[in-house]
Amino acid sequence: MAALDAPPRPLVRGRGRGRGRGRGREARAAGLMTLPAIAGLALFVVTPFVLAIWLSMHYVNMQSILPPRWVGLQQYVMLFTNPAVRGQFYRALLNNAVFTVVVVPLQTGLALALAVALNQRIRGTAVLRTLFFMPVVFPMALVAVVWKLIYSPDQLGMLNSVLHLVSFGQIGPIDWLGNPHTALAAIIIMSIWQGAGLQMVILLAGLQEINPALYEAASIDGANRWQQFRNVTLPGLRNTLIFVSTVTVILAFQLFDQIYILTQGGPQDSTTTVMFQAVTSAFTDGNIGQGAAITVIFFIIVLAITLIQRRLLREEREVQ
Repeated sequence: MAALDAPPRPLVRGRGRGRGRGRGREARAAGLMTLPAIAGLALFVVTPFVLAIWLSMHYVNMQSILPPRWVGLQQYVMLFTNPAVRGQFYRALLNNAVFTVVVVPLQTGLALALAVALNQRIRGTAVLRTLFFMPVVFPMALVAVVWKLIYSPDQLGMLNSVLHLVSFGQIGPIDWLGNPHTALAAIIIMSIWQGAGLQMVILLAGLQEINPALYEAASIDGANRWQQFRNVTLPGLRNTLIFVSTVTVILAFQLFDQIYILTQGGPQDSTTTVMFQAVTSAFTDGNIGQGAAITVIFFIIVLAITLIQRRLLREEREVQ
């Protein structure tokens, strides 16, 4: 009787083999689908980083026909011991830090406010979304040229003209990009205006994924608009906000185009960034090795900050 009640063994084995083959096919398909991403990562991230490490250990002068000369860690030692190079590098790191600390929260907050406002069912939201996203489409070089005209130090500059008008002539022309106290702030304002549209679109997509029933339940419980935003909207956008803030931090550290077009690192190195110093060392001073050493150190710093940020956010999510 026990033998008759037992399930047929060949059928069970066949099912197991079928499931195994199915999982194997899925694994192979997943591997094939990730190959383009892995190839792109290896080609555009790993390979340039390895080449940068190799160049940083050589003295390569673009103005000389001599071949690269091995110098080991001399470029890194010079970066931290040479007073002129070290001072500029530390100032560039400070400018990058200030830019990031100011831009990330302000730009994210502005994008969140725009996304919440444009998520309402009102007339003309499609046009407004297009207008706010339009600066992202334009190249940064074009945006920087337009803002250079806005910041023009003479009375013909748009910003100076507006200030002169609203102050009834009491505020004279200000050299926004030529003053070390206002140059970095001017670049920060322009960068927030240009990048908020991309964050807005991402946050808007996250808002549309929140279940409307949650707002209805909160409204029935007597929650006002602010309470709904704090207890429904923000928790629902948590992962989206983490993604947006992480990407914004990385992009903020890559600040270069605005500096190159608007200020060239001046005045008095008040807008010099690490990327600008690396490019200047490599292509203006002709020392490719020192520029590569700066990029290697900067890459490690940005990677460490990103990993720490993700770690802290993950631990906070686990606690909650």
